[in-house]
Amino acid sequence: MVVNDDFASLDNLDDSVADNIDQEQDELYEHLKIIVDANQGLLRIDKFLHNRVQNTSRNKIQQAADAGSILVNNKAVKSNYKVKPGDVVSVVLTHPPREIELYPDNIPLDIVYEDEELIVINKKPGMVVHPAYGHYRGTLINAIIYHLFPELGDKPLTSESLRPGLVHRIDKDTSGLIVLAKTEYSLNHLAKQFFERTINRRYQAIVWGSPKEDKGTITGNVGRSLADRKVMNVFPDGDFGKHAVTHFTVLERFNYITLVECKLETGRTHQIRVHMKYIGHPLFNDANYGGDKILKGTVNNKYRQFVENCFSILPRQALHAKSLGFVHPTTKKDMYFETELPEDMQKVLAKWRTYVGGQELE
Repeated sequence: MVVNDDFASLDNLDDSVADNIDQEQDELYEHLKIIVDANQGLLRIDKFLHNRVQNTSRNKIQQAADAGSILVNNKAVKSNYKVKPGDVVSVVLTHPPREIELYPDNIPLDIVYEDEELIVINKKPGMVVHPAYGHYRGTLINAIIYHLFPELGDKPLTSESLRPGLVHRIDKDTSGLIVLAKTEYSLNHLAKQFFERTINRRYQAIVWGSPKEDKGTITGNVGRSLADRKVMNVFPDGDFGKHAVTHFTVLERFNYITLVECKLETGRTHQIRVHMKYIGHPLFNDANYGGDKILKGTVNNKYRQFVENCFSILPRQALHAKSLGFVHPTTKKDMYFETELPEDMQKVLAKWRTYVGGQELE
């Protein structure tokens, strides 16, 4: 966790970061953008920002620069860089600011790994990652605060005194691995790895249909739907959205559904869910993207009941963040973690194996 993060109150926040923070969003957020005046003399960037940004310290700025969070003309610079007229200075951080209090909640956590710098959690499906409107309590962050600061009791933490070290997010109904930083240095170091796409993330998903190829790559800009901002859309011509690439590999076929592994090259909101829908294979029981209907198979009542039973066992999109790899911020060692599929996905796959083996529903 990061204490006294003065940068959390930077002005001139881009409105785009206010989008739903309970979604997959592995980008850095631009908190501040300054175009250096034409009459500005050469000046160290740490001093320049200290003079321009309220409620922050020069040491805090230097730490951000060391972590690669201060950009000039879209390139990371060190604190001794001297700004010059016309430079575009940006401060990018790992989180949007928020105005809600954070309460500790005594919720069991599946902790895969923890040290003084970071903690890796295997998130259960149904748990919101971060408090937001409609989900102020019972989130992963509330549970983390309780775990790290049990002495707080029922007292809240305000955004001014402490903020969670979130590096990335996964959807409420997506299960699997998520890493959180416990120090500011680790937060920025891990965020930089996500930003530079050096993180190794692999997901497993159950999708409708059977892809023609055993391996494939999906490329298409991902952005909010122009008709419904609650969901994402693929814009193949690149007129809207952001560049997104997903690589998939077929692991097991079940006639009407398929178990696939997805490797993210980019980290856009709902990327796997919307990319798989785009190629005609929505995730099994994904209500937002049409997977909660019977899209493949027979029309008889036994088959319909079989699928509905599977929906009941797995009342969410069939997506699990199975593995996560990164370089440890302080030891510089390669870290790699892998989890088993959650029980609901395993049960559904077992039922389909039985079905495919016997074809008793045909």
